[in-house]
Amino acid sequence: MSTSIRQAIAGLPFPEGWHWRVEVRPRRRTLGIEVTAEGEVVFAVPTDADPVAVASAVRSRLPRLAAEVHRRRARPAEPVKELVGGSSFAYLGRRYRLRPVPDGPGARVRLIAGWLELPAPATPGAGAEALARWYEDRGRGWLASRAPAVALRLGVQPAEVAVQDLGHRWGACTPGGVIRVHWAVMQLPASLVEFVLVHELCHLKDSGHGREFRRQMSLALSDFEQRETWFEKEEPFLWRGAIR
Repeated sequence: MSTSIRQAIAGLPFPEGWHWRVEVRPRRRTLGIEVTAEGEVVFAVPTDADPVAVASAVRSRLPRLAAEVHRRRARPAEPVKELVGGSSFAYLGRRYRLRPVPDGPGARVRLIAGWLELPAPATPGAGAEALARWYEDRGRGWLASRAPAVALRLGVQPAEVAVQDLGHRWGACTPGGVIRVHWAVMQLPASLVEFVLVHELCHLKDSGHGREFRRQMSLALSDFEQRETWFEKEEPFLWRGAIR
């Protein structure tokens, strides 16, 4: 089946230099299209997918897909931080300066008087991990206080809303209904964190990114296209833990 789908997709007028692959995912019910951080396109299809229907769906999405591939390939290098006093770190859209403090009993990463305090780590890597855990803890609390109301408004029931490192993905929705959000998203303004949350909750209704998914997004957020554009401008600059 995957061979015939690859053949059907291969006949489409892709721009020169594109890299793509087909993955058969038995749990999927519809076509899914993902663009990796490097600009490779992944076509995720269910086991019983019709090659002609898949090719037709891909063809209809080529303009938007081409724009996304271009954006991914043109994105700047991943941000790298230096864990020294005065370094800038964002939380919910506001900037805070890093202030190293002595480590000891009760010492913890915390926001205080406009500073983000970091107990002296044994290594820079340990410091980055401590900051990531702080973002995760903050993210869990923030999302836990908002997800129930948003899910109720959408008419969905996630099994869980978790915050963790997702690599190059900002959010994910598992087949079991678990919503995952990257801790780095907590650097964004609250309206964009909500955008990511709503995006993943809408996947509980539609696993793809096609017309029906976008309709669900517009019902949930009347200004979702503006938030989407804003998010696309901001996300390349999110710190994901790289240090020098």
